[in-house]
Amino acid sequence: MNEQKKKCKIIISRITPNSEPQATIESGDYNIHYLILNNIIYLTICEKSYPRKLAFLYLSEVSNEFEHSHGREALSSTARPFGFSSFDNFLSKTKKIYQDQRAQSNLDRLNTDLADVKKVMTKNIEDLLYRGDSLDKMSDLSSSLRNDSIKYRKKAQRINFEAMIKQYIPIVGAGLFVVFVIWFMFLRR
Repeated sequence: MNEQKKKCKIIISRITPNSEPQATIESGDYNIHYLILNNIIYLTICEKSYPRKLAFLYLSEVSNEFEHSHGREALSSTARPFGFSSFDNFLSKTKKIYQDQRAQSNLDRLNTDLADVKKVMTKNIEDLLYRGDSLDKMSDLSSSLRNDSIKYRKKAQRINFEAMIKQYIPIVGAGLFVVFVIWFMFLRR
């Protein structure tokens, strides 16, 4: 661990205002994670297997509490060395929480649940897109059906008219013939 602490000192000495605000540096079997907020550098050393997101969540929580507890005092030039030793209790408690295996298993379970939700949402979106395509096809089919039904209705009206003419033309023809015959007989006299 002493070797890692030396590397942390080197990292702190090389950080400039243009450095990344958060980064992970691999160091043997460990990762050194740092977060820079308000010109304060927060560091943690973790085993390589420890999740990066969880490490930055820890640093974020530490930075928020430090800002809340000692924000103005930390930025002033009158800060005393070891003036923030009261913050050590918070660090110890938070470290225990983040070292707890239950937190790790809860995070794994949460990631699994999120992956399941992602799968369900992806399937739902695919179903909606498929339904949208189906609705577009149904809309096209209904428009085509409406146009065809208008054509068939006009043809049916024409066929009905022709059938009516065929049905009544002999009767009308016979009636006109009778009227013509009667007329011809009365006009001749």
